[in-house]
Amino acid sequence: MGFFESEVVQQEAKRLFEDYQNLVQLGGDYGKFDREGKKLFIEQMETLMERWQIFMKRFELSEDFMAQMTVQQLKTQLGQFGMTPQQMFDQMHQTLERMKAEIA
Repeated sequence: MGFFESEVVQQEAKRLFEDYQNLVQLGGDYGKFDREGKKLFIEQMETLMERWQIFMKRFELSEDFMAQMTVQQLKTQLGQFGMTPQQMFDQMHQTLERMKAEIA
């Protein structure tokens, strides 16, 4: 069975995309949140980021051709911005750390 044919992979991808979209939509009102709301939002973003990293690691470790192509496409796309996947995650982490510092 191919990587993308796995029901587990499909379900996790669907949940990740839905959760990401919901958080981005919610984040539009971030400035209106009280301190506790901001802390909760940041925690949810950190959790989502960890899930994305685990999901991406599954792609990297898979021997499936399509999974490897997906990894290469991501690297190519990020490379156009002078960035690697790890640098992207590092930047996201730094942004969340700055957000935490602002509400401390």
